Amino acid sequence: MPTRTWTWHFDSPPTQVWTAMADTARFNEAAGLPKHAIVETPRPDGAVDYVGRAHKGPFALEWREHPVNWVHERWFEHRRSFVKGPLRTICATFRLKPDGAGASGEYELEAEAANLFGTAILATGFFPSTGKIFGRLAKEADEFARGASAQPFEVPPPALPSGAVERAAAIAARIEQTPHGHGLAKRLADHILTAPEVDLWTIRPLELARRWRVPQRHAIELCLQAVRAGLLELRWDILCPRCRVAKSQSGGLDALPRGAHCGTCNIDYDRDFSKNVEASFHPAPALRPISGGEYCLFGPMSTPHIKVHVTVQPGQTRTVEADLPFGLYRLRTLEPGPEKLHDWKLGGFPAVILDDKDVHAGPPTKPGAIELVNMAKRELTFIVEDRAWVRDALTADRVTALQAFRDLFSDEALRPGDEVAVGQVALMFTDLRGSTGLYQSIGDAPAFHLVRDHFAFLAETVREHDGAVVKTIGDAVMAAFVKPADAIAAALAVQRRVMDFNRAHAKHGDKAAIVIKLGVHSGPCICVTLNGRMDYFGGTVNKAARLQGQSRGGDIVLSREVADDPEAGRLLAPLKPAEESAVLKGFAEPQRFLRIASA
Repeated sequence: MPTRTWTWHFDSPPTQVWTAMADTARFNEAAGLPKHAIVETPRPDGAVDYVGRAHKGPFALEWREHPVNWVHERWFEHRRSFVKGPLRTICATFRLKPDGAGASGEYELEAEAANLFGTAILATGFFPSTGKIFGRLAKEADEFARGASAQPFEVPPPALPSGAVERAAAIAARIEQTPHGHGLAKRLADHILTAPEVDLWTIRPLELARRWRVPQRHAIELCLQAVRAGLLELRWDILCPRCRVAKSQSGGLDALPRGAHCGTCNIDYDRDFSKNVEASFHPAPALRPISGGEYCLFGPMSTPHIKVHVTVQPGQTRTVEADLPFGLYRLRTLEPGPEKLHDWKLGGFPAVILDDKDVHAGPPTKPGAIELVNMAKRELTFIVEDRAWVRDALTADRVTALQAFRDLFSDEALRPGDEVAVGQVALMFTDLRGSTGLYQSIGDAPAFHLVRDHFAFLAETVREHDGAVVKTIGDAVMAAFVKPADAIAAALAVQRRVMDFNRAHAKHGDKAAIVIKLGVHSGPCICVTLNGRMDYFGGTVNKAARLQGQSRGGDIVLSREVADDPEAGRLLAPLKPAEESAVLKGFAEPQRFLRIASA
C-alpha cells in the first residue's frame, strides 16, 4: 500500500502540541477537506455502523468510518474504508514524543487505490500536495503551541452576508451599553465573524472565559445579552451521558423533551438540569450562517475527556503506553454496555478487562502503561475517560440560577405541568426583622421605598456572587446559587453591607434602619414553572425557608449540608460558627444548623 511519512520538530512539548495536532476536525477544515454527512445504523449486537458521505471535486465518496484510535498526548490513528470513490482505504497515523525541550511528530499516511482514477491520483500529486498542506498546518500548530497565534490553524476568510460586519459592530456597541458587555462585545463579534466553523458549531461561554482569561460570569452574561441583541442564538442541548454529544436540541425550555436517543452510542437517556442539559450558543444566521455536516465524527479533541480510545480484537490483550494523572476515571466501551467508575490513587493504572457482560478493573499495569483485555466474543473499543467534561458545559441548573438569565429571559420557562430534577441548588432566604413595626413607625410610603431599595441592594449582591433572585414574598427574598460557597459569600456580603445601606439612607432623611434575617441550605429539588417563571420546590426549599426563621437578624443561619461543602467550609473556618439545633416546622426530628453571629 502506498505510504508517505513526514516528520516535524515542534519547539513546544507534546502536552501543548497535542491540543492542535489532535484536533482533527479543525485540522481537516484547515486542510480544505470537505464536510461530510454521517449515517448511523445500529447492528443486532447493539454496536453502530458509521457511514460517511461527501463530494470531493467530481467524485461522490462513501466510506465506512472506523472508530479513531488514540492515546492522549501520544498518538492517534484514523482509518476509512471506501465503498465509493477512487480510493479503497486511507489511514492517517500521528505519533508524538518528547524531543529535548520540544517534541517530534511523525505523520504517516497510507492510501490504497480502488480503480484507475485512484491509481493515477496516488501516482501523481496526491502525496506531495498533501505533504505541503500538512507541513504548513504543523508549522501553524507549532506557532499556536508557543502562543504566537490565537488559532491553531489559519482558515480562509468566511463568506459573510452583505453588511454583516457593520451590523455586528453596531450590535456590539449596543451590548456595551448594558451591564453585561464587560468590554468583551467587540471581541465576541470578531470571533463570530472570523473564527473557523468548528469553533462556532457550539459556543461555550465557560470555554471563552478560560481562553480569554476573564471571569466566567462576565462571559456568560455577555453571551446572554448577545442573544437578546441579535448577535447569537440560544439553544438547549441534551447531551448523551456517554459520548457527551448533543443528540437533542430545542430552542426553548418549553419545548425541551424529557429524554433523547443517541444513535452514536445506541442508547436512550433522560434529561437532568444538573448533568446533561446544556445552554449552548450559536451565531445568528444573518451574521454568520453555519451549514451542517462534520469535518471529523471521532477525534481526540472532539471528546478531550477521553484519554484512551483503542479498539481491541476479541480474545486479545493490548498494552498501550499512557501517562495519566491519578484521579477518577470511567471505564467503558464505545459500544453500548456496562461501565465502571474507578478512583485511581496509587500504583499502576489497573488493567481494563472486558467480557460480554461486564467491565472490570484488574491488577495494576506497569507504570506509564494500560493493559486492555478483551475477553468478549466481538471487537470492542475500550474507553478510559476522566470526569472533567463538565468544565466547559454551561448546564441548565447553572444558567437558570444567574440573575442575568432571569432578567433577560423572563419568558423562558418549562411548559405547564413539566418538572425537571436539579441535583443540587443552594438557596438563600432573607426577610426583614420587624417589618410590620417598620411600616407603623415611619408610614407606608417611606417603608415601601425602603423595602424596594433593599430588594435592589439584595439583587445586586446576589448577582455579584453568581446567583439569581428567584422571587420575592412580601418583604422576603428567595435567591438561588449553583455553588454553596457562592451562597455563603453572598450572605456574608449582605450582612457586611447592611450598615452602609442604612447609613446611605440616613443621609437622605430615612428615619429607620433595616435588619436582615438570613438562612442558607443546599440540596436537590425540582424545577417547575410557577406564575410564568422558573421556580424551585421540594424539601430543600422548605428547609432553607425554615432556617431563615431561626435567624435573629444580622446573623446567618446555615445547614450542615452547606457547611460540609469543601469550598464553603474554607470560607466558614475563620468565622467559627456556633452549632445549634431546633425542631423546624415540617421536620419530625430536630435539625442541626450553624449560626454566624452578627458583626
